[in-house]
Amino acid sequence: MNSRDLDLKRVRPDFMSTTINDGMSGDERFQNLVLRPIIKLQCDLLIEVFKNYASKHKSVFYELSLEKRIDYIENAIQKDMKFRNSLKGMIIGLFTIEEYQLYIQNSSALNKRMMNIVKDRLIDNIQVIANETTLEAV
Repeated sequence: MNSRDLDLKRVRPDFMSTTINDGMSGDERFQNLVLRPIIKLQCDLLIEVFKNYASKHKSVFYELSLEKRIDYIENAIQKDMKFRNSLKGMIIGLFTIEEYQLYIQNSSALNKRMMNIVKDRLIDNIQVIANETTLEAV
């Protein structure tokens, strides 16, 4: 393993809330060992990227009800391919070579898992996104 791979693995947060077992599919194992720690590491950046996305789209997001904000996040991730690809790049860029080689074997299914986790992270932080923008306006 080269120094880049070691450095990448070293900076990732531990993700002990998920049990790894022999009955898991390869995709689920990849999700829990690779995707979740990287997304946790990148969470603050993902929030900032979403805030920038919302502001570039006339800040409509901040005028919506909570339910509509959730829909907005889901639609941004699922339908805006440029935004979706940007999010994927922030995660894939932190893969080791070995992880990337595993990823490309089933990228479609892993992309779906990746985007679902990112969507959940953004929704979990919806108050942070809304509050920070409100504070900036004051």
